Formats: sequence, C-alpha cells, structure tokens
Amino acid sequence: MTHRLSLRRLALGLAVITATLAGTAQAANEQYFPLQSYRVGPYAAGGTGFFGGFIDYLQYVNAKGGVNGVKLTWSECETEYVVEKGVECYERLKGGLNGAPAAATNPLSVGIAYATLDRSTADKLPLITINHGRTDSTDGSVFPYVFALQLNPYSEVSAIINYIGQREGGADKLKGKKIAVLYHGSPYGKETNGVLETLAQNAGFELTLLEVPHPGNEQQSQWLNIRRLKPDWVILRGWGVMNPVALKSAQKVGYPADHIIGNIWSNSEEDVVPAGNAAKGFISITTHPSGTDFPVLQGIKQSVVDAGKGNLADPKRFGTVYYNLGVVNGILNVEAVRLAQEKYGAKPLTGEQVRWGFEHLNLDDARLQALGAKGLVQPLKLSCADHEGGGAVRFQQWDGQRWNLISDWVQADRALLRPIIEASAAQYAKEKGITPRDCSKEQ
Repeated sequence: MTHRLSLRRLALGLAVITATLAGTAQAANEQYFPLQSYRVGPYAAGGTGFFGGFIDYLQYVNAKGGVNGVKLTWSECETEYVVEKGVECYERLKGGLNGAPAAATNPLSVGIAYATLDRSTADKLPLITINHGRTDSTDGSVFPYVFALQLNPYSEVSAIINYIGQREGGADKLKGKKIAVLYHGSPYGKETNGVLETLAQNAGFELTLLEVPHPGNEQQSQWLNIRRLKPDWVILRGWGVMNPVALKSAQKVGYPADHIIGNIWSNSEEDVVPAGNAAKGFISITTHPSGTDFPVLQGIKQSVVDAGKGNLADPKRFGTVYYNLGVVNGILNVEAVRLAQEKYGAKPLTGEQVRWGFEHLNLDDARLQALGAKGLVQPLKLSCADHEGGGAVRFQQWDGQRWNLISDWVQADRALLRPIIEASAAQYAKEKGITPRDCSKEQ
C-alpha cells in the first residue's frame, strides 16, 4: 500500500512539473502588455474605445502569427482614471505575466503618467503617452523611458494657434484677437497654460484661461464669462463628459460652434453625438482619421471582429476616433517590439530592450503602406533627442453625422517649442540629479 501511494505521489508530482514546464514554455514565447485601463466612470467612452482598439490590434497581430513567432499577451487592471488606482495597477502588473516580460505601459492618463514616471524609469519599463503626457519628456536625453508619441501637448496648442492664424488670413492677423481656452481642471488640462501665455505674448493675441472643475458637468459660469468676453475663438481642452456639456452650453449663450476648436481629447464621436444639434459645425484637431477603409482596419474586421473576438461592447464604434487611436497605439507598440527584435533577437524582450525599439521608430510611407496604415498614421521618426517624432495635426469638422477633414497637415512651431522643452527638461534633471545622455553617442 505504501509503495502504491509513493508511486501515485510521484506520478502526481511529475504531472505538476510537466504542466508547470508547459506553462513556462508557453510564456517563454510571449510578450506581455500591462493595461492600466478604465471602462467605468466619466471617462469610460475614451477608455473603452482606446483600449478596445489596442487589444483588437494585438489580437490581429496574433492571428497572423505574432511578432516573428512571439505571441502577444495582456491583462487589464481597472483604474477608473484615478491616479492612486493607476499606481496600484502599475505595481501589480509591471513584473510581467506568467513569465512573459512586460514591454511597455500605456495608461492613457496624464495624472497616472506623472505618478508612474519615476517608477517606470527606475524599473526600465517604457511609459507611452500617445498624444498627451508630460511635454518635456519629448527630450529623451533626460527622459529615456518616456515617449510622448505623435503629439505632445505643446505641439497640440501651437498647431491650433497656427491654424487660427491661417483662418484669420495670416499669423500677423492674430494680433489683437481674443482667444479663450476652456480647460479641464486636471494635470492634463493645466499642462499647456504656460506655453499658451508664451504664444499669446509672441503673436499679440489676448488670452483668457478658464478652468472647468473635474469632471466638467458644471460650466454655466464659464460660458457666461465667454458671452461677456466675446472671444474670436474658443479652444476646448476637454475630456469625457466635459465636451458635450461645453457644446450645449455654447449653444445656450449663442456662441457659434464653428469657432470652437477641440483639442485631441475633444475630437471623437462620443464628444459630439451626445450634444446633438449643438455640435454641428464644431471643429477639432486629429492625428488620425476615423473610418474603416484602411487595410489594417479591414484586416482587424476580418480576423477579429467578424470572428466574434472584438473587444468593443458596441461593434458600431469600430472605426471611430477613439478606437482608431487605440489601433494606432497598437501599431506603434508592436513596431517598437519588432524593431527591438531585429537588434536583440526574435524572442520576448525586456522593457529596456523595447525602449531601444521605440527610440528607433521610423515609420515612412513605405513602412506605413506595408502595415496597411498609410493615411491612418502620420510619418513618424524618433531619436534619442526626440521622443515625439510627429508634431502635426489635421483639422476636422462635425456635420451632424460624421467628421470631415477640412485641412492639410498643420505643423506645430517646433523651433519655438524646442528651447522651452529643453529648458524644462534640464530643470527636471537638475532637481532629480539626472545626468542627461549624450545623444551623439547613442546608436
């Protein structure tokens, strides 16, 4: 009897070891993406759209065999867009999943990005803040692990001011104009106030900054102020519920929607549809168009959505602005992994190795064509010194049913902004005791 029990225990032990080794072998060929997502709360529309597109792109890559045979895996941790929860999620997920190493974090929150920036650098795990984040992280010599991909906040407002100049008949016509900025009362909303004051001083326009407390349901006093000021243009730097409330409030005080310009987080279908007729004519910027005609979107539809694996609860949101931004973000993350594999081998990589891939992103028209994303993603080239890589936007206008592009690419004044960014980064380096990298020696 004792002999039989020993054999059973031995067999059971071997089975456990075999299962463990099998699981380890599977994880050994997986690359992990920790997702600090938010699917509830006042900003759920942005979170569900963005992370839905991001996850669907990862599924699409897996359906095609992964990245050189390395499959992509992920897990979500709900932050509700709350900084403390975002930090908790970061700590919970940063170590990887079942042996699969983490590639990068993508919190889609300025507050969470600020709160985890030092942690990400210490942990050597890239922090991706596409179209948002801390502007001076554009300077990779000081912020090696932070990437404000495509469009940093300073570039955003600079491009908007340049567009207003075009609409007024030239940059010199900005002098004497009145521009009001309605901004979200959060680190994200306040990020551009200083540079807007600089732009106003340089161009000679009169600037009024109006804060809207989180989450943005109450705006009556701000719009009564706008009615009194009679600005030529209003820049809306909103987020979530704040955007449709702003458009409805503008209509109540008689301010024309076609002289309100939304920023990158005031540019989705979810921002205008709830406002109904009040949104018609509203203008916003975009780094990417909505729509489903791009080959990569068609590939996702065929391989993921039509197969019943799509991440969106409402399939009608497929191809919307937030969803497509998630797809764009997925493309940039996966492309960084692919590039890093060229240097370090076709295997799961550490965050430090993936960082090298991000810093060497070079998406020209030929590569975008190969990815099925030409026209969806703007050409992008990063370096040690430049962790943004783009800095251009187009403008779109809501006709009551859909967004229509109304401009070519409008570039930010990067020559003006770069010294401001470098000075801020240098101050941060001084405060933190950081020795900036010599980018001339980076390869």
